[in-house]
Amino acid sequence: MRVAVLFSGGKDSTLAMVRVKEEHEVACLVTLLPSSVESALFHFPNAHLTELQARALNLPLVKARTGDDEPSGIEALRKALAAARRAYRVEALVTGAVKSRYQLERFSAVCESQGLRSVNPLWGEDEESLLREIVERRIEAIITRVAGYPLTRSLLGRQIDRETVDLLVRLKNYVNPSGEGGEYETFVLDAPLFTKRIVPLSWRVEGGGYDATLYIEKAALASKTSSPARQPADGLP
Repeated sequence: MRVAVLFSGGKDSTLAMVRVKEEHEVACLVTLLPSSVESALFHFPNAHLTELQARALNLPLVKARTGDDEPSGIEALRKALAAARRAYRVEALVTGAVKSRYQLERFSAVCESQGLRSVNPLWGEDEESLLREIVERRIEAIITRVAGYPLTRSLLGRQIDRETVDLLVRLKNYVNPSGEGGEYETFVLDAPLFTKRIVPLSWRVEGGGYDATLYIEKAALASKTSSPARQPADGLP
């Protein structure tokens, strides 16, 4: 089956793609670019850098801009999927939805309207297990947004590694460990399917305390065998 991946550039859509690639052909990525972090449906911080990730994956990218409200998001997704179906003959859309029924129901309805299957390989799984799978599969994701107590600005740029997973699991009474409630967001710098890794060159942080966002202003592709460059976490006070 030829599939499109609804790709935010974050850890969950990347893990969903890695899993699905084991059984199906990934024909393209689909990215929606909302106006701000207030988007109800789509990931905002650094979503524009999915262009670099698509190049690292050697996959075409269908992207569309949308407002933050639900109606414009639904319409933008509908048009993007219609374009993906025409250009790449996709039969299904893969999402990284884990527990958000709000997103799942809306994405599934758009798929149905376009005659596409909705494939959700992570749906309903234990969040801790998913985070540990991300680490085990060597998906290198960094935290790019925190939005709620007790997650603080100091976590920005931090990689999702075993230590970070342990921290998020300890805080599960306060936040969803996967961040699907918007508590935090991530950006993937490297993964097994990437032919090159993403290297952040410059970045800025907006906000503070329990509501802060790391924006990667400039990034480049680099050989996976080259020495790692300084990461955003290294430069945060």
